Amino acid sequence: MPNFVTRFAPSPTGLLHLGHAYSALLAYQAAKARNGRYSLRIEDIDQTRCKPAFETAILEDLEWLGIEWEQPVRRQSDHFDDYKAALASLRERGLVYRCFKTRKEITDEIARAPHTTPEGPQYFGAPLAPSEEQKRIDAGEPFAWRLSISAAKKLLGKKFDTLCFRERNSNGDIQEVKAAPDIFGDPVIARKDAGTSYHLASVHDDALQGITDVIRGTDLASAAHLHRLLQELLGYPEPIYHHHQLITDDAGNRLAKRDKSMTLRSLREGGATPSDLIARLGL
Repeated sequence: MPNFVTRFAPSPTGLLHLGHAYSALLAYQAAKARNGRYSLRIEDIDQTRCKPAFETAILEDLEWLGIEWEQPVRRQSDHFDDYKAALASLRERGLVYRCFKTRKEITDEIARAPHTTPEGPQYFGAPLAPSEEQKRIDAGEPFAWRLSISAAKKLLGKKFDTLCFRERNSNGDIQEVKAAPDIFGDPVIARKDAGTSYHLASVHDDALQGITDVIRGTDLASAAHLHRLLQELLGYPEPIYHHHQLITDDAGNRLAKRDKSMTLRSLREGGATPSDLIARLGL
């Protein structure tokens, strides 16, 4: 079995841009250099924003770049039962609770009694009394499943304070980083309608697919703190992370899917070749 397995995991909510190309190519080149495996995962749990046409465009763009990936492609919307089972494992141990508060209610509560973390003011809550919870469920009120940081601390004890994750820098050196999963407060890890979240689904799939190295942008670097906690709670293996620089436009702004001029389709239609893009990205 290869000792290096990585992936590219886009969400089909728009066309890929130059920043996506950098991330996809960086991971692909790393896998090729180490005689490893490269997987493609379509993270489409948001069924309101994800579109089949964008998924088709993703495949076309990656093929144009010369990237090859293992088959079959894992499409998260085909595996909601997997995430439901992972959530059930957390529920059975009292690690999650239903939160019925609206965004405004949470904002107001934070304003009254702010819990400030390095990520800013955060919400820490608690489960409702069983009778009140059942009343709201029967009324069909929307809710989110939040991971209880206090329950996780109680379960893990001293281990919570010593959690670390491994980060590989641009030189290939690996260092241990102290995990601080409480920077998100009690994070939402599933919703009533979707049954999961990016955090839960991503951590589950990385474990299922045997991902040894997670290569993604620095915009997701803080997520590693929470993901390390979920790995510990769910008994999943710990990958090595590499959070790469973000590609920006000429003004230094981070690229977004709305930047039509930077989409791979637009660049391709403008006459760019894969070699042009690879050189432009410094790869």
